[in-house]
Amino acid sequence: MKIPKSHPRYDSLMRRETLVRAWKAGIVVPEGLIAHGRGEAFDYLFGERTIAPALVAERAGAAWLLRAKRPVLSVNGNVAALSAREVVRLARSIPARIEVNLFHRSEARVRRIRQLLERVGARNVLGERPNARVPGLESKRALSHREGVYGADVVLVPLEDGDRAEALVRMEKVVISVDLNPFSRTTRTASIPVVDELSRALLNIHRFAQELRDDPKEITRLTRTYDKDRNMAALYSFLRLGLNGVRATGGTRGRRRP
Repeated sequence: MKIPKSHPRYDSLMRRETLVRAWKAGIVVPEGLIAHGRGEAFDYLFGERTIAPALVAERAGAAWLLRAKRPVLSVNGNVAALSAREVVRLARSIPARIEVNLFHRSEARVRRIRQLLERVGARNVLGERPNARVPGLESKRALSHREGVYGADVVLVPLEDGDRAEALVRMEKVVISVDLNPFSRTTRTASIPVVDELSRALLNIHRFAQELRDDPKEITRLTRTYDKDRNMAALYSFLRLGLNGVRATGGTRGRRRP
């Protein structure tokens, strides 16, 4: 389908088309399409832009990744389909390991995602032949690698991943989440919840990592002063403003009036 660039939801529709193609290729599962739509609804309320509290969390997340001794980026099907290049670029920048971790896991799907990441430059992607289990999980998300998520001190877990985020926090890891749903268990559980669209978030974290890498004092300051409760309170204020704006315009904002 050819989507005109003049369409007011061009970027959103292109992401949907990308996910559908990835589903046909065996990268994404149908449940992932549902999860994407749920998050996209919240992005409309944020004006489909990165708001200030998200930038604060993204900068803090970059600082924690740079400070980590064993940082790992976790990747599922949606992440690989939408932002494989951004994941690889961030992993190189930190540097960090990449591990494929799936709820709807099959060895064929793990292999396809690993191959997709390798096509855009990834090396030594973990996920196949796991050698550890995250304690407290009964799903296939528990399958991990000692040199990957299981042994990490800081883990970036993009998109909804509530049960594993909780388990990783119990293991005393710093968990950086990316999830547009500000009420999800992932967001509420993560050490540093980033409430932003995936590709925007990864680009911002990469940019902040580039800015901070030669400034150890600022890295230390950010990791010490980031306040999750205060940041989320600011985010909820933005959300209320978005809801009030929709109510004030009768839901016509972003649409052409008849």
